[in-house]
Amino acid sequence: MRAMSLRVYNTLSREKELFQPVQPGKVGIYVCGPTVYKSPHIGHMVGPVIFDAVKRYLQYKGYEVTWVVNITDVDDKLIAAANKLGTTIEDLARKHTREYLDCLAALGIDTIDRFPKASDHIAEIIDLCKDLIEKGAAYAVDGNVWFDVTKDADYGKLSKRKVEEQESGTRDLEGAGKRHPADFALWKAAKAGEPAWDSPWGKGRPGWHIECSAMSMKYLGPTFDVHGGGMDLMFPHHENELAQSETATDRPFVRYWMHNGLTRVKTKSKSGEWQQEDMHETTGNVVRARQLIDELGADLFRYFILSTHYRRPIDFEDDVIAAAKKGFNTFLRLLERVERLTGQPLPEKGDDMDRAANNLLDGPHADFARNVLAYKMKFLEAMDDDFNTAGAIAVMHELAGEVNSFVERTGAEKAGEREKRPELVTAVTAAAMTLRNLLSVLGMFRVRVPRAAGADTGLADELMSLLIQIRNDARKNKSFAMADAVRDGLKRIGVTLEDRAEGTTWRKE
Repeated sequence: MRAMSLRVYNTLSREKELFQPVQPGKVGIYVCGPTVYKSPHIGHMVGPVIFDAVKRYLQYKGYEVTWVVNITDVDDKLIAAANKLGTTIEDLARKHTREYLDCLAALGIDTIDRFPKASDHIAEIIDLCKDLIEKGAAYAVDGNVWFDVTKDADYGKLSKRKVEEQESGTRDLEGAGKRHPADFALWKAAKAGEPAWDSPWGKGRPGWHIECSAMSMKYLGPTFDVHGGGMDLMFPHHENELAQSETATDRPFVRYWMHNGLTRVKTKSKSGEWQQEDMHETTGNVVRARQLIDELGADLFRYFILSTHYRRPIDFEDDVIAAAKKGFNTFLRLLERVERLTGQPLPEKGDDMDRAANNLLDGPHADFARNVLAYKMKFLEAMDDDFNTAGAIAVMHELAGEVNSFVERTGAEKAGEREKRPELVTAVTAAAMTLRNLLSVLGMFRVRVPRAAGADTGLADELMSLLIQIRNDARKNKSFAMADAVRDGLKRIGVTLEDRAEGTTWRKE
């Protein structure tokens, strides 16, 4: 399955490149995690959802994948937040780390192999600083250690900025002792009330960028395959990671840099006009991750994120979410339809069209089987084209339309057809399992098929059965105004009735 077909857009080269990992058959991925000074917002979940799909697809292709996501628990923002709240840095970091991990668990993101914390890797950070000083690429002044950007001839190659255009970055220590304005802190001298560790330069704490270099190389080696993160991290964070790591090891740091687009929201400008703005804590326009996960559910949340190509911005707007619900419900209604047809839930693991095709390609439904297999190939082609999840989901909508059309065309839902033509059930089930299995590569429908987004169970089912019966009785008695009033009233609250040969069903939009 591990064909030489996958191409990945590399931010470093600004081109799509053939994917060739450092070690054949193995892939190492490092994605920058959160600075745990506040509760996670939805932007913090974008990267994990995207790279969860990336890892699942690489595993689907036969690679052994190790994925590392760091936790930044030593940082200026964390120190400031703890002081403002009157709590300890450790307690605040512990609280928000747990919230972050809880959100990942709620989304079913269980493919991350390690969550290293900066505070647990001080020894590795100090060793890396010492190596850079010994190479003449870093210097110590008054307990601070600075990286000398002029000693890296390629500095700026990731962000395509010249050294003269660089600034130190918002998280770097400013003050006397720097030789160049773009030099950045590897180690910061201790200040009163801040966490500090012993070092050859006195008590202090690590700079932001050196933390990720030390942790990524410890777990994935001096050169690894994929480094991911948001577009906002390209400079200064990733640029500085790249410079210090390659200077220390004299080896390429990362083969493929993958940067995902940021989450945007609509805000009003001072002139009263609506504009798109990146979601960020400093602007106060954030939506907390837990809030949206609870509202949408894990699968719909994933669908919402993955319906946009990972390199494009994700627009968080009511109409975009409404469109995602509508598109997602297309899959749910199809899978529910197949379950009605077969009379049983779809299995978590079952034969897709690849396995069932041998029994179908010589029968009356050969064209349908070939079409399903063709859609599967289109899905894989989309994913091989820089993990184009949006394109892959679009193909799955085409497949859903093909299955629905086949069910309608063959009359498979009519009473008695299942018994008379069991090959119909085999064909439809194999097609539905193909769709479900491919969507599970994106992290959706891995455990069970939920009801359509927004649908309730229990009492709601009983109440809807009662309303449907009232409407049916009204139609039988030619009380069409009453029947229409029931239908229209339900539609106003987002409930759609569907009249089928086997009876009336309902769904919540």
